[in-house]
Amino acid sequence: MATPGLSNRPNGQKQQRRFGITDPISTSGPTEFDVVKTRELEKYLQDAGLYESSEESVSREEVLGRLDQIVKHWVKVISRAKGLNEQLVQEANAKIFTFGSYRLGVHGPGADIDTLCVGPRHATREEDFFGELQNMLSSMPEVTELHPVPDAHVPVMKFKLKGVSIDLLYAKLSLWVIPEDLDVSQDSILQSTDEQTVRSLNGCRVTDQILRLVPNIQNFRTTLRCMRYWAKRRGVYSNVAGFLGGINWALLVARICQLYPNALPSYLVSRFFRVYDEWRWPNPVMLCDIEEGSLGLQVWDPRRHNKDRFHLMPIITPAYPSMNSSYNVSSSTLRIMSEEFQRGREICEAMQANKEDWETLFEPFSFFDAYKNYLQIDISSGNEDDLRNWKGWVESRLRILILKIEKHTYNMLQCHPHPGEFSDKSKPLRYFYFMGLQRKQGVPVNEGGHFDIRMTVEEFKVTVNSYTSWKQGMEIQVSHVKRRSIPSFVFPGGCRPSRPSKATWDSRRSLEAKACTAADKSSPEGKGGPDGSDDRKKRKHVDDDVENNSTLGVKRLAAAVSSSNEALEGSPSAIRVHSLSAEGDLPSASEFGESGREQDTAATSLGVLIGTGIGCNASPQNAYEILERSSSKEAEKLAIEEIMSGPYGSHQASPQELDELEDEVEYGKHGKDSLGNEKSCSTVESSSTPDKTAEATITGSAPPMIPLLTSCNGGAVVPNPPSCLHGGLDELEPAELVPPSVAPAVQRKPLIRLNFTSLGKTH
Repeated sequence: MATPGLSNRPNGQKQQRRFGITDPISTSGPTEFDVVKTRELEKYLQDAGLYESSEESVSREEVLGRLDQIVKHWVKVISRAKGLNEQLVQEANAKIFTFGSYRLGVHGPGADIDTLCVGPRHATREEDFFGELQNMLSSMPEVTELHPVPDAHVPVMKFKLKGVSIDLLYAKLSLWVIPEDLDVSQDSILQSTDEQTVRSLNGCRVTDQILRLVPNIQNFRTTLRCMRYWAKRRGVYSNVAGFLGGINWALLVARICQLYPNALPSYLVSRFFRVYDEWRWPNPVMLCDIEEGSLGLQVWDPRRHNKDRFHLMPIITPAYPSMNSSYNVSSSTLRIMSEEFQRGREICEAMQANKEDWETLFEPFSFFDAYKNYLQIDISSGNEDDLRNWKGWVESRLRILILKIEKHTYNMLQCHPHPGEFSDKSKPLRYFYFMGLQRKQGVPVNEGGHFDIRMTVEEFKVTVNSYTSWKQGMEIQVSHVKRRSIPSFVFPGGCRPSRPSKATWDSRRSLEAKACTAADKSSPEGKGGPDGSDDRKKRKHVDDDVENNSTLGVKRLAAAVSSSNEALEGSPSAIRVHSLSAEGDLPSASEFGESGREQDTAATSLGVLIGTGIGCNASPQNAYEILERSSSKEAEKLAIEEIMSGPYGSHQASPQELDELEDEVEYGKHGKDSLGNEKSCSTVESSSTPDKTAEATITGSAPPMIPLLTSCNGGAVVPNPPSCLHGGLDELEPAELVPPSVAPAVQRKPLIRLNFTSLGKTH
């Protein structure tokens, strides 16, 4: 076997087809360890209920067949109504395609089916699809919960057909007759189509392209099913909340499959966390080269399009026109996902040492135990239909609140949105959303320091209430709640759970961190500034020295092993660097090029180097093994760095420019985008930053929208009367962000205050 990133084919073996824009990191096959772990993973996913029954699978196929019959009948009806001759009426055709999780083969029980109806040029979207077809569906007893959204970014018709949830898009082609063997993956199909049709077709085109670009579809599906479940358990599965949606996770998993084409799902999962923990965003993740195409459609390119430079976590779709599928990610949600990638990597490394199992990886994130302070967003409406529309609109605006808080606190106050909504049975026609709040790690805890976000919240509410379809009864309230005051209906069964008796990975890590902090404070060396910054700097220097020394040690060991081999063999020889086998022994010559997987030694290589010592009298074999482990880690890291190098990284926005992201976001209707993600993101109305010296001066009065939180004795947080909202919509116009050092002397807006000390710790 070979070091990751290097060829490991025996002489004369035919070169394996390359998937993706780079060579794979490793083409090694699985070991027995991988086979066992993959079986355990598949059983875990099966026991978790992620696979639908054969009966439900048959039912879905029958529903899709019935839907295809309905649209075929519909297109003949409208063709006859438009006066086409009988021959054209008989030839008239429409066809149903699937995309999303169903097309990828990773859907679970009860999941909806993303579908696309492709119709001829004379079947219009407004009059025929949202007119005649909608009327036909509403008259059918087998169709329930029909909800058309014609003004969405990607117009969609939502309904249930025989109990199966359907999201139906429409694409009008320039053809008079839609052939039954139509291939939507051809770029020519986009010719002479409108923008909404291009968006509607993109979901199918991207899904099909993903399946073409992965080396093993079954391994891809199992890995993706695992990652989707993990993301939902850890609370990072939601495009509208600023995390990643289904298509985003599919693209990330597909790239890992390209980099390790012969690996089994268990190994792909571990490499998923390793690669994306090492990934330096905003370097884009791409499955193939971006093609300009011949139709003049705009593709993602930060070198030419200024708005593309502001994307924090670009994950590029592989079908023309290529676009960023993760435009909703904010700095707060990127930080949260990065922490989750690191956690996953650590657990997978522990699993490879047989210290943890799959259950640890899938432990749910205890959102309502993680923070001391939360924002609660409460929405209500007068009836079910209005509530459904109001809910969709508010969800598409929640990201604005996160962006505003990030900007107005200079990213010192971090937001963690819960990806789902909650309801209280005792309060019908209402939904509740929550965001965790905490002070950014490393921000000094100044005496009496506080965050004021009251006016930020007021601006957000003004934005939400600008909904063009607003009706009487549509209301929104935003309030601050402490952890102990979280309503019980958010917990399973409506009861607040007691502290778990079994320690989780997160709780153990939290205890370890607290122990380290206590040790640092009690140690003379750990004393520094009020936030421990001096101590962190010292630890960083130590870590840097260790890393430099370990790198130097590898070089010295390489020379030592080389000279030892020369002395033993009597002739000069170069060290052949490869990876350790599953048992940790050096592979024999016959193992090179054979199916086998080197075991990850990233977690142990540094410890081995330090424990052995640079100048020790280690045997050539031990030194060789130490070099093996370190080289495997370093080679894989270098391979990941090589993958990230490309023509786009140097054109991404600078941190200063990213602060202006809120002013660059465009208004858009709520709905699904062309990939099936929830469409979010609107223009963020920024405002001048208040002067620090004026923060304590709050005057005026206003209707009670949200309590003012100020710090007082002992850092406690207590409600104060709210202050007024100065000005009207004119104050919400975009304005340049002013650095704190040159902030204007006159405060323009009062905000909500949160004490630093009340936000800094988690439990």
